Amino acid sequence: MTYSSPQPSRERFPDIDTTTAHTARVWNYWLGGKDNYPIDREVGDHIYAVLGDIVDDARAARAFLIRVVRHLVGEARIRQFLDIGTGLPTANNTHEVAQATAPECRIVYVDNDPLIMAHARALLTSTPEGVTDYVHADLRDPDTILREAARTLDFTQPIALILLEIVGHILDTDEAHAIVNRLLDALPSGSYLVLCDPTAEVRGEVMEEAIRFWNENATPPIRSRSRQELIRFFDSLELMDPGVVSCSLWRPGPSSIGTPVEVNNFCGVGRKP
Repeated sequence: MTYSSPQPSRERFPDIDTTTAHTARVWNYWLGGKDNYPIDREVGDHIYAVLGDIVDDARAARAFLIRVVRHLVGEARIRQFLDIGTGLPTANNTHEVAQATAPECRIVYVDNDPLIMAHARALLTSTPEGVTDYVHADLRDPDTILREAARTLDFTQPIALILLEIVGHILDTDEAHAIVNRLLDALPSGSYLVLCDPTAEVRGEVMEEAIRFWNENATPPIRSRSRQELIRFFDSLELMDPGVVSCSLWRPGPSSIGTPVEVNNFCGVGRKP
């Protein structure tokens, strides 16, 4: 086992706020985890009452992550991952999926939630051949992310940048594009962008009502984006088939019965030329 980040034990991070629901903990609740507080469950239950398929959304996003990591390791031969907006540890984390196929994979997780900081050691287990690391940073500070990630990742070799349910927290679209482009600019040719975020194109006003409640009662605030808005994040990339689609429809596995139902998260995968 490799544990490769000394910084969790040396730096002091803000205390965990248990009075306001937080996205990482609410998603943990929807996925059946135990790393959440009463306020997270209260807000999560209210969102579920408004948007009854939100749990399906959470599970579909996790299933998409598993499929895309397996594809990138097995088919695209990617061996490095920069996973920003990691969330709380659960089953089939990025490093577990990647290293199950290629034990030498190197993974850097990034998040700014102090509870995730407290659980970082669970994310830092690794095969002897590979490495995992954790960076406590905000997506709005890409320069810090890139600088710290360079301790573990080789930026002369392809890297998969994973932004799962995180860019929607950057409310200003121009700012969101600037951040994503800054990260992509630092990656070499042959790297990939994996992006998944909420959309109102499936459920319309019901989804927007759930987002309004979230923004009034939880943190950080979030917004939805349309398929066309999400496609713009891949303007400089080669967008892989089937394009930007519901994450349940991105290359569903052969075990799927019938056509998977659209969920309220759209995703895409693009390769940097």
